Amino acid sequence: MADQAELVFVRTFIKTIANHPVTFPDDYQQPLQDWPKKVSILPIELPPVPERKGQPSAPAVASINITFKSSKPPQSFTLSVQSTDSISDIKSHLASQPRAPPADAQRLLLKGKALADNKLLKDYNVKDGDTINLMVKPGFDWDSSKTTFPSSEPETKSLLGPDMKSSVSSESLPKLGTGFKHTRTPSIVLSPSPSVVSLEPEGKPQDINLTLDTSSIPTASLSPSSRSSYQATLSVPEFWAHLLSFLREEFSTENDALLAFENFLCASKGALPKATDIAKIRDYVGVSGMAGT
Repeated sequence: MADQAELVFVRTFIKTIANHPVTFPDDYQQPLQDWPKKVSILPIELPPVPERKGQPSAPAVASINITFKSSKPPQSFTLSVQSTDSISDIKSHLASQPRAPPADAQRLLLKGKALADNKLLKDYNVKDGDTINLMVKPGFDWDSSKTTFPSSEPETKSLLGPDMKSSVSSESLPKLGTGFKHTRTPSIVLSPSPSVVSLEPEGKPQDINLTLDTSSIPTASLSPSSRSSYQATLSVPEFWAHLLSFLREEFSTENDALLAFENFLCASKGALPKATDIAKIRDYVGVSGMAGT
């Protein structure tokens, strides 16, 4: 009986101890022999880094043939260009052809839209065999019988020394279109003259009257023949289409170009031969005015 009671006590004590949680101090370290073994790393040689091969060359761009046609004067040029060429480069290439105008005087139009110099030819979806209209800027005299033309912009005089002179003479410059000009600037008369001003106490300001002499200003007048040709030009809708294309090229925004076009059209209403010309011009150009005017 005693042995059985002792055996029951031992079992109960062991079971009670096993149910207690095991706690370790903060500085507890596991014995080295109980540590897990590290996996050995085999010394395997890595292959060398492959060398970078040369980048593939860009495919060559095929050349296309473009015809540049002018109506005034009737002239045609066929050039072999690439779609990645800029419009300014194409103008320079065209200017090197015989009887072609200089690059700074050219205006290239495709379907009535002016081509910007800073854009590429492919931006306008130009294909092989297409035709581009060639025009010159207003004020440039293009004579197709000449093989070379001076630049439309006058060269500035060199400041390197007194012996350096400009290579551009007045005869070689292009002839600008005739227009209304003043013979001289209006004169301004100071009254009274400073030589006859009476002496006044110092510190007191003196009034000087300014009189504008406008007697020598010429008045603009047109002869009957010039006025009839002027009205005939204004009544042609193609003239206003070309003017709108020029304004869109010069102004950075569409609103500014339309505003300049509207101002010029409104100022020219009195010179049109017929009252219905305004409606014809607006229908042809595609620009409507305020309240249908």
